Amino acid sequence: DESSGYESESAGPESSAAAAGGTRGRQRRARTAFTSEQICRLEKTFHRQKYLGATERRKLAAALQLSEIQIKTWFQNRRMKLKRQI
Repeated sequence: DESSGYESESAGPESSAAAAGGTRGRQRRARTAFTSEQICRLEKTFHRQKYLGATERRKLAAALQLSEIQIKTWFQNRRMKLKRQI
């Protein structure tokens, strides 16, 4: 369903995702393609603060026309990237 981040497959359990060891009957949501303006704003915000509260995340999501989950995931991934670089 939509809220879980996955979409249902039309094929049965014999689908390529299930055969490849993926979750049965589900496939991943398409990857978000951020615009350069969105990336720039996200990076500037990340430079100021590494963690966002719910209110800050909501405001940033509205300003960038993204979902709060996309903002949350981007920050999680960015922190992991920083950790790998250190």
